[in-house]
Amino acid sequence: MAADLDDDGEQTVSINEYLESIEEEELEADLVLGGDEGDECTYSKGYMKRQAIFSCLTCTPEGNAGICTACCLSCHDGHEVLELWTKRNFRCDCGNSKFREFSCKLSPNKDVENVENSYNHNFKGLYCTCNRPYPDPDLQEQEEMIQCCMCEDWFHEEHISLGSPNEIPRDEEGEPLYEDFICKACSAICSFLTLYPKTIRATGKQPVASVATGKDKSVLEDIPPKDEPGKLDNDVCSDTVQNNLVADMNHGSVSDDKKFVVGESSQNNDSSSLSQSIANSNGTCILGVDWMAASIDSESRPLFLSKNWRDVLCRCDKCLDMYKQKHISYLLDKEDSIAEYEKNAKQKREEKLQKREGAELNFFNNLGHVEKMEILNGIADFKDEFRSFLGSVDPSKAITAADVNQIFENLKNKRRRV
Repeated sequence: MAADLDDDGEQTVSINEYLESIEEEELEADLVLGGDEGDECTYSKGYMKRQAIFSCLTCTPEGNAGICTACCLSCHDGHEVLELWTKRNFRCDCGNSKFREFSCKLSPNKDVENVENSYNHNFKGLYCTCNRPYPDPDLQEQEEMIQCCMCEDWFHEEHISLGSPNEIPRDEEGEPLYEDFICKACSAICSFLTLYPKTIRATGKQPVASVATGKDKSVLEDIPPKDEPGKLDNDVCSDTVQNNLVADMNHGSVSDDKKFVVGESSQNNDSSSLSQSIANSNGTCILGVDWMAASIDSESRPLFLSKNWRDVLCRCDKCLDMYKQKHISYLLDKEDSIAEYEKNAKQKREEKLQKREGAELNFFNNLGHVEKMEILNGIADFKDEFRSFLGSVDPSKAITAADVNQIFENLKNKRRRV
């Protein structure tokens, strides 16, 4: 938010700028917290798919515990608390054995330990392969960081094993053109992704992995002509994979009216239709190859994945078993994504604002006639006083705190004279 300086050197902002800043801060908080009001401990909800988590270094300096929003506000006020943004499949630890004699004020009866919780060095306030804190006290300007959608650690752009930060898919304004990022270490776990058509990868121009609903749609639009050897980004099995994909699609592995299309806009396609079409593939792997035996590039690389990439993943019995063995079944869950988390947070925010407006209207309607008239007269008096003030001051001058105080003092004096 830009701010001006008045003649006395004080930083000033306009009313519109101030209101916009408040709105931005509230929206940012809602996106981080996922719309959680922080009025009750989430422990009773079990291991939640995704929620905002905090680490209290005052209570657990070892960084081996996490607490929910409500416990952060109610049980750890005044403590040294780290905001970790969101974590998947996590249950609030507040007051369990890791906190010794400390008891949770909101939900005191908890298991000794949440055995399914996972902790990394973020809980100690450390991030990236460089194992540094954020903000970093040794840096004057903090570097932008990116979160891996698998290990959920945060990485400096210069430390994600790219030749240059310029290789990160962004538009001309610097906004990300990818939906998810997978770090180099985690990409080794899901090396099978290199067997999918390359348009699940985000590039300079955002591709969208989606499904077509018409028979006239071309299948696998990124497949090169037959006279040109096809290559995926990692030069692995591209001809075999893509040809088998086309063959499987055209021979009924996927229903005829829902063909597998890559690179086409998803605005008119429901992602659920893609999941359904893949789920109905009669157990046939859409890759069409034994990826376990396929020659996959052993060198791991960070991955930037395009919109709807999760919907493209095969859901045959063999692949489902593979996801389970690798403990990465969450990749199939669209609700696991940060994009979906923030979408739900925005929806909750809209509902909260509508509820607030409705409550205010109900409150006013339930007042008696005299109370209503007093409120309306008070609003009218304030408008008149504010207009009078604006008409009496130099429009080039900034409104100061003293000016605002004077407006309310004038209102008080007027009410005393009535």
